[in-house]
Amino acid sequence: MRAPAPSPRREEVHVEGRLRFYESTLSAWLPDRAASLLVVAGGRSDRDVLGRLGFSDAVISNVDERQPPGAFAPYAWSHQDAEALGYADGSFDYVVCHAGLHHCHSPHRGLLEMYRVARRAIVAFEPRDTLLIRALERLGFAQVYEALAVFRNQGRFGGVRNGAIPNFVHRWSEREVWKTIASFAPHARPRVRFAYGTDDPRIPAQAKGAARRLALRLAMPAWRAFTAIAPRQQNLFAFRVEKPELPRDLQPWLRLAPDGAPRFDEAWARARFRERPADGPAA
Repeated sequence: MRAPAPSPRREEVHVEGRLRFYESTLSAWLPDRAASLLVVAGGRSDRDVLGRLGFSDAVISNVDERQPPGAFAPYAWSHQDAEALGYADGSFDYVVCHAGLHHCHSPHRGLLEMYRVARRAIVAFEPRDTLLIRALERLGFAQVYEALAVFRNQGRFGGVRNGAIPNFVHRWSEREVWKTIASFAPHARPRVRFAYGTDDPRIPAQAKGAARRLALRLAMPAWRAFTAIAPRQQNLFAFRVEKPELPRDLQPWLRLAPDGAPRFDEAWARARFRERPADGPAA
């Protein structure tokens, strides 16, 4: 009689849950499998997901110089700093990042580099800032700094910029994503979509102490029930930011000049604001 296969470790279940969300969301949001993709802060799991989805034209990039030749075949690999990508504006149809921006010194800079290099849209998967997650942080059931990843990499990698210092887990909100894009590209109305998923918190399962692990198991039914009725409190979060189409997305106080560049629309302003002396104080 064949012995039963061993059950997957808790860490493996956790990773699989995240990758299911990654794969299903990417499949729905990027239906064009022939589009050119840049994956920022990528790894072998990105290669596997793209392969299963059938993407044919992708570059997987990260700051880790230890990659052996062909590690991401059939896709190309490039050594790239997510906060200073070495590509021209609009070099790829889409730029994707899965759980990598919170490893940057400036996650906002990484997001805007993705936006700059993309021609059609960016897709990012990052932790979401919620009241529930903040409560779990205070209880020690969610990481504030990502020490576990560094521990699992022999204390040498997995932290900020893939180094040995555990990174702060920067968690995003919908409003923060919108404000970041609106500040960088104020000439156009941001078009952003969001998706949510849930995965069991991983830290208590990795912590020492049977009581701690038991508390997690007992709390999981309540966690799942709560996130089912309040989906935005889930701990998996994705957002898709489209690049603007002009003139469709142009702000109403702007117009397109003959050279195609946005210009302030004086007629729009005169219809809405009182005139003031040229040397008068600004409002």
